[in-house]
Amino acid sequence: MDLLNLFLVHTKLSVNDMIRLSGIPKSSVHRMIASLADMGLLHKDQDGQYELGLLFLQFGNLVAERLDIRHVAAAEMQRLRDEIGEAVHLAVRDGDSSMYIEKLDTDHPVRLFTKIGRRAPLYAGASSRILLAFMPEEEREEYLSEVELKPIGPGTIVSLAKLRETLAASRESGCSFSISELENYTAELCAPIFDHTGRMAAGLSIAGPEGRFGEDWRPELIRKVKQAAHEISLKLGYGGPPCGQ
Repeated sequence: MDLLNLFLVHTKLSVNDMIRLSGIPKSSVHRMIASLADMGLLHKDQDGQYELGLLFLQFGNLVAERLDIRHVAAAEMQRLRDEIGEAVHLAVRDGDSSMYIEKLDTDHPVRLFTKIGRRAPLYAGASSRILLAFMPEEEREEYLSEVELKPIGPGTIVSLAKLRETLAASRESGCSFSISELENYTAELCAPIFDHTGRMAAGLSIAGPEGRFGEDWRPELIRKVKQAAHEISLKLGYGGPPCGQ
């Protein structure tokens, strides 16, 4: 896994690259590469460099197909994107990070570049923070007691007191809003999705350039995102009231 994890940030690597980056002894790296290539997890190209094998595509498609929430949310995501004209994302928690598992892009010529699989720490950005806000309290407190708040964008919250205040406000209002927390001049608005047990399942967000999320029309955007998130929750068997009410 140490070798495979290198390919999360590198498209191709030579054997020497993997030895240098992993710190694993040369003989062990050679042995493991041979095994990974035999299993189809790594592929050697004509230049002698390695990349992830096609087996990952097969596994990736299976994981995507089995994430039922993507299929349940598809219609509401489409409706929301068509109504407001901004990119719509579906995010889930993965450890101490959030990750986009689905995205519908906007037709705007000026847009925010995001992609499925993008990760962010749970304290940064609206999608991440809504997941943190609605985590079970014990898990949330454990995370907050250990996390190191580092600036990512100019708007990243790096004060623990402010983060706690913002999380409480998100739980009360049923939404989270961020400006320039991960990238400059960008904004994101997110609402939680709950499953049949009442636990948070995902976050539904819209994102784009900051200028299109002004205070004049932000309340209407909030209403529409929360409504869409609630509709998805109902389809997952959630029986509670709309979040924030």
